[in-house]
Amino acid sequence: MTDLDSIAEGIRANLIGKNAARDKAVNISRELIRACSMCIRAAHRDEWGEAERLLNEARRVANEIVSTVQPYPDLYYSGYTQDALKELIEASVVLAIAQDKPVPSPSQLKVEDAAYLNGLAEAASELRRRVMDKLRAGHNAECERLLAAMDAIYDVLVTMDFPDAITGGLRRNTDLVRGVLERTRSDLTISFKNAVLNEQISQLTTLLQTTSLRSD
Repeated sequence: MTDLDSIAEGIRANLIGKNAARDKAVNISRELIRACSMCIRAAHRDEWGEAERLLNEARRVANEIVSTVQPYPDLYYSGYTQDALKELIEASVVLAIAQDKPVPSPSQLKVEDAAYLNGLAEAASELRRRVMDKLRAGHNAECERLLAAMDAIYDVLVTMDFPDAITGGLRRNTDLVRGVLERTRSDLTISFKNAVLNEQISQLTTLLQTTSLRSD
């Protein structure tokens, strides 16, 4: 039984280290989620310098999480680790699209494909908020560009027809993106029609005023 006691001590030491790594990763993930959320908020306000600073901070924290759980693959692939990294993907994609820059790839962000795809889905939903903010100034080309970006993301997601066990529940998130995309397109269509109508009313008003002046 001496050998069994030695085996048990080895397992206990490994589990103690694993539990410490898990607790640290969970705590750090909250910091990552906060930085990403603030980055997206800064991006919506067009505060590019602050958004970039927060994204760099998020990258640093993400690297710390990965290095913490790297010795334990099951912790790395666990829900809380991948969900935290998904927040980094969302913030990176939203900031890139908001600035009309190339979208970073999974290899650039050092993330798994499933997390990347789900992060894309969440970024597409977050872009609706930016569209609606820009729409307050009236229908414009920026709204159309953002809608096109959302469309492009959906076109990618809908082709990833694989089991949820592989994609991390992507099918549900893709369905959510479709709903968000349809509502956004509807809002932009109404806005465009209103813009055309207002322009026609303005032209008619100008014409009537001109005619009235001539008749006087």
